[in-house]
Amino acid sequence: MAEDLIRYDILAQEALRGVMRKVLGEVARTGLPGNHHFFITFLTKAAGVRISSRLRERYPDQMTIVLQYQYWDLKVTDSGFEVGLSFSDVPEKLEIPFTAVRGFYDPSVDFSLEFEVKAENEEEEVDDEGDQPEAAPAPTPAIAPRKPRAKAKSEDKGTAPEEAKEAAKSADVVSLDAFRKK
Repeated sequence: MAEDLIRYDILAQEALRGVMRKVLGEVARTGLPGNHHFFITFLTKAAGVRISSRLRERYPDQMTIVLQYQYWDLKVTDSGFEVGLSFSDVPEKLEIPFTAVRGFYDPSVDFSLEFEVKAENEEEEVDDEGDQPEAAPAPTPAIAPRKPRAKAKSEDKGTAPEEAKEAAKSADVVSLDAFRKK
């Protein structure tokens, strides 16, 4: 296979991050439309991420935030976004570059984007000779619709109805609103 000198993988990652940037920018201007809301997963050790030491201790590698009901001061720039969120009734300001985001998911329409991200403290692998860094695997951007959870059917081949029900239970999504203080 020929060497990709254009680096389509990087161009695709940037284009998909542009989708997320445009959506967040619109939400910052006009608010969340309809039932839309977002789960955003990012690496806490990625370059440019600014979160409190308290959050960094609690989430040393990766963190997922939800932009739905209780967020404020969402600001979007070409390189990232900042937002105010409350964690255990403590207000926090987070600054997240788009390059730190691993996943963006809008469950209201079953839309998701996944990105390859390198943490700040990850070092490039060196070959046995110690000369050159080994080429990193190409990032693979993905637009992946979420699969609906499994339904228990007694006519499933090889699966007892009880096992199918257990599989469906494990796929249930729990709303965080049930645990919030009113």
